[in-house]
Amino acid sequence: MPVPTLAEHTMALELSALEARIVGCLMEKQVTTPDQYPLSLNALVNACNQKSNRDPVLNLDEREVQAAVDGLVRRQVVLEKSGFGSRVQKYHQIFCNTQFGSLKFSPQQTAIVCELLLRGPQTPGELRTHAARMAPIHGLEEVETALEDLATRPEGPYVVRLPREPGRRESRYAQLFTGPIDVAALEAAQVAALPAAAATGGAPTLSARVDALESEVAVLREQLLQLQARFDNGTGT
Repeated sequence: MPVPTLAEHTMALELSALEARIVGCLMEKQVTTPDQYPLSLNALVNACNQKSNRDPVLNLDEREVQAAVDGLVRRQVVLEKSGFGSRVQKYHQIFCNTQFGSLKFSPQQTAIVCELLLRGPQTPGELRTHAARMAPIHGLEEVETALEDLATRPEGPYVVRLPREPGRRESRYAQLFTGPIDVAALEAAQVAALPAAAATGGAPTLSARVDALESEVAVLREQLLQLQARFDNGTGT
């Protein structure tokens, strides 16, 4: 098979959801099980359907995965090769960190991109926990620095920060290899949904949650005062 050129490999990359799962699986197994890498079609199907470290969990068959892999091979994102003395075709990614392409990531960035491909949008805290199985992560600041670099590269961006959702302390980040994300539209939709949610008994607003907590505290304080009064009057048991 001819070796892909740099120009061919750096052609516009926009992956489908299935292609993103396949690329993420190959990146993951290259790091976590190097002795079993590259992957046969059967191993790749099992990796795509794996129940751990995946969101959503899928139930793909060989035909679906083979069709997607063939497309990735044609686009020089995946390389097909057979092992020495074996007719079984095996696949490895040339999506990043190879001599064939321009996508170069640090080990921490590779782990973060892989997790975003496999699990979807996540907060820096979630990424710190999940990516640690593939690269040493020394703290939340290291994750945030890696995300900032991925979001601001001149040839990128490769990730984007999403609007913070109600009830979450951190914003989530999403990968952009499956296409652009209109962050402004998401934010506008989120703001528009707040009054509707409150009117229909949906998720309460921050103000409503604070009011509810203050009411609970007031009830607990009153109960505490009543108990104290009982003991002061000698009627406590």
